[in-house]
Amino acid sequence: MRDALLGDSVSADSRLHPKIAACRVLQVYRYDIFWQTANNGFTTVNYDGDKGIEFIPQRHVEIFLVAPPPYIAHQNPALKDGFGDWSFLVKYRIAAANEQHGNYILTAFLQTTLPTGQYKNGALKAILTPTIAYGKGFRRFDVQGTFGAALPTSDEAKIGRTFIWNDAFQYHVSKKLWPDVEANYAHFQDGTNHGKTQVFITPGIVFGNLHLAKRVSLAFGGGFQIAATDFHVNNHNGIFTIRFLF
Repeated sequence: MRDALLGDSVSADSRLHPKIAACRVLQVYRYDIFWQTANNGFTTVNYDGDKGIEFIPQRHVEIFLVAPPPYIAHQNPALKDGFGDWSFLVKYRIAAANEQHGNYILTAFLQTTLPTGQYKNGALKAILTPTIAYGKGFRRFDVQGTFGAALPTSDEAKIGRTFIWNDAFQYHVSKKLWPDVEANYAHFQDGTNHGKTQVFITPGIVFGNLHLAKRVSLAFGGGFQIAATDFHVNNHNGIFTIRFLF
């Protein structure tokens, strides 16, 4: 299995809720860019997407060594550009098997986001996001998904909880080419969007891994999110990701 393009798709308002990471335990440097078009027509660009360097200190454990805050740039002149929140992520691989023994994976992780964003370019309070991730390969085809909840540590009635479920369906066309289609689901409890649900369909493609030097390889890809529900906080969102694995 190859990591799906957007295991952490922009399925919720990125200024309020942390995003979910892909299900494999890897040593990688990842950089993402998200273009989100709000309902008023203005586009917001998220540079970095709460990504950074991830490393594996033990066989089943992965943590973020460096997770610098993203830089948020607004087309809307009423909003100020600035850095978003610092975050920290820990993954634990519960079970996994290679192609000869079932080709599956099950991972749990916890992300903590601290309200450090400039000019409201982040969460109002600290947010915890427990998540379960899963994947199963069937020769050239695989399914990967995550289910998690963004839980504010205070002011829950104002901020609200977001339940996020992403599923990616990926096909191995060739050694370096992995197209996929994702379904990105978010349900809002409490807060301004209480009781509402939004779903995106996200076609995308990943190229890699491309060997660079010794243990270092490169993968990159892109995708485009299209709202499939009448309610959505943004629509027609672009995503670019680049990863250096080591």
